[in-house]
Formats: sequence, C-alpha cells, structure tokens
Amino acid sequence: MASEETGTLFLNPDRNLAMELVRATEAAAIRAVPFIGRGDKNAADKAAVDAMRKFLGTVNFDGVVVIGEGEKDEAPMLYNGEHVGNGRGPSCDIAVDPIDGTSLTAAGRQNAISMIAVSDRGSMLDASSVFYMDKIVVGPEGVGVVDIRKPIGENLRALAKAKGKPIEEVVVAVLDRPRHAQLIDDIRAAGAGTRLMLDGDVAGGINAARYGTRIDMCVGIGGSPEGVATACAIKALGGLIQGRLVASTDDERQRGLDAGLKFDHVYEANDLVTSDNTYFVATGVTDGGLVGGVRRKGPIIRTESIVLRGRSGTIRRVIADHLAAKWLGEIDLTELSAP
Repeated sequence: MASEETGTLFLNPDRNLAMELVRATEAAAIRAVPFIGRGDKNAADKAAVDAMRKFLGTVNFDGVVVIGEGEKDEAPMLYNGEHVGNGRGPSCDIAVDPIDGTSLTAAGRQNAISMIAVSDRGSMLDASSVFYMDKIVVGPEGVGVVDIRKPIGENLRALAKAKGKPIEEVVVAVLDRPRHAQLIDDIRAAGAGTRLMLDGDVAGGINAARYGTRIDMCVGIGGSPEGVATACAIKALGGLIQGRLVASTDDERQRGLDAGLKFDHVYEANDLVTSDNTYFVATGVTDGGLVGGVRRKGPIIRTESIVLRGRSGTIRRVIADHLAAKWLGEIDLTELSAP
C-alpha cells in the first residue's frame, strides 16, 4: 500500500498491524487469569505463551523473534530466532513477553502485563547473550539533561529543574533488589522519593516517559531484553533511554563480546532499536499504573491495552469487551470476577 507519510510503497509495519498484535496480547492476558495468585508462575507463563503464539500465527507479517522465551532447546515456542506470523506482509523483528511479571501474576500482585514490541527487520539489538542492563529512562524533559554516566543525585536535580518541580516531588521507579540498596539510598539522600517495583521494569520505564504519571524516572539494573523492548516504546514517547550491559560472570562477558556487544558503552535508544518504525503493545494481566487488568463484567471479559507507534508518536488505549461465552472451556470464568 502507499504510505501517507512518504508517498512511496510502504512495506514496513502498517497501522493495521498494531490491532492484530493487540489480539495476541489480549489472548495471552486472558489465558493467564486462572493462574493469578495461585503461586505457579510457570503454569501462568505456559498458558500465556500458548495463547500468544496461536494468535501471532494468524497475523499478516513475517516476524522473527529477536527477544523471546530463550533458546530453542529451552523454549519450544516463541524462542529466539523463531519465525511467527503467516509469512505474508512486512518483515519485522519482534520482542515478546507473554507475561512480563510472572512472579507478580503468581503472587496476585499488580503491574503484570503481556507485551509485544515490533520494528523493521534487522533493527533490534540482539542482547540475549547478556542478561542484565543498567538503565535510565525519563520523559522528553530529560532529553539532553539526564545522562547515565552522571551520579544519580546530579541527574535528579537536573531533571527536577527541567520539569519545574521541587526535587522532593520527584519519584523514581526502581526494582526492589538487594543490588539496588545503595542506589535507593542515594536517590533518597538527594531528596527524591522512590517507587519500588517487585518486577516489571518495562512498565516502570514507560510510565517514567509518559506524560502525566507520578513516575519521573526509572533507573537500575534489569533485563537487557526489557531494555530493547522499552526502547520501542520510547520511540513513540519522545523520551530518553540509556543502557549499559552488565555481565554477571566472565563467561557471560565473553559471550557478549563474541556476539559483538559492547561493555563500558552507553547504548542509546537508536542503538537498541535503529528504526523509528516501531510498535509497542501491552495488555494488562493484573491492574497496574500502565494498564488495567483483565476482569469479568457480566457476560463479557474486559481487557485494557496500550498501543504506542514510534513513527507517528501516537499512544492509543484499547478497551475491548470479549463475549465470555466464546471463552467457555478455555478458562475458568469465575476467576475473572471483578473485586
């Protein structure tokens, strides 16, 4: 079809692709519901993976999983390198996490999402050989102001000034991990507050970059795949993401070097995803600051999703009502009752 933006043949991901991807995250989120609060994160993940892969198989695109559930012998579905889609349409890189926050789901906690990120083929950084990345994410006000190479206190003071607010009103999202004890102390010593996350730093990063949220910054060491997925969303938000790979062992560092990755190097958004033609799609599994969770409303199942498109800088929310009777035999509908 012809692109409205360029006037030329547009073979890359188009607007319709986003709505097709939402169907896959909705299905994964709905299928995970019976496992919320049941203590079995593997069962929740398997149900979501099965549903997402089934729906992705119908989508009109040729996707290659750059960030998935792991290597082929460890993950039989949605593994790194797997082709998904019906093979027709645009050629894309795809990052999938049927449940970002399996532990949150198993414990019945907030902020679990099902997510997919998509960009042009060959544009996503494959950082799968190095699990961790030290990241900083802020909104548009922080562009040219915040830098991961600076002390956290200096960044916080600069961001507060750029946003025109007292540093005492600045809120920073950080994964609640022992490795972040000093970082958390430094944030509080600078005068800012913390929002400690049990899991799910993708949602934390997006909320830090979105307009009008209570989160001003997201920092700390989390997954490197999540950093790449977050970068797809940042392309639509106009914010800033920077990351530095963190190797846990000498062997992991060597694997990263063999894969062409750089240590002691700051990866910017355009390094993590070289294309601006990106989509980020997420559906809530449990309630959270980014999207609401799945719930039953009488005869329907309601889902809430967010769609971010990098090329147009557009954010859309999708509220979908699914006829519950169509899911009979698939899930236990009593698990979907609203609180």
